[in-house]
Amino acid sequence: MNNQTVIKKILDYIENHIDEDLPLDKIANELNYSKFYLERIFKEETDCTIYKYIQGQRLTSAAQKLVETEKPIIEIAYEAHYTSQQAFTFAFNNLYHCSPQAYRKMGVFYPKQTKLSMISSFKEYSAIHSLWGGRSAA
Repeated sequence: MNNQTVIKKILDYIENHIDEDLPLDKIANELNYSKFYLERIFKEETDCTIYKYIQGQRLTSAAQKLVETEKPIIEIAYEAHYTSQQAFTFAFNNLYHCSPQAYRKMGVFYPKQTKLSMISSFKEYSAIHSLWGGRSAA
């Protein structure tokens, strides 16, 4: 099985279970691979860790909810799998360079991370790399 097939399995699993807890052990167990193998292959092919990819997807979804709903920020934080509004605000600020409250006031959603899709070579796909400030998201 080639690396892209494994990456596609990882991405499909994450997309289908994004609202659940997604520790690397669980993903590896469900896909019948070693967690070390999955993490290494994902990092090599996407220049991003599985954890950072999941975090980026959840924060991007949270940004959309901030703009499109009137849910309390703490509720959005919990839905994004943060245990406190403070932890959520810190992570959100690191990605969006503003607080969730300020982002909501701006009223314009712009995704900082798009979902990866299958293309001929992930090495050529630089969306995650550029979205994380042009450096590796390790």
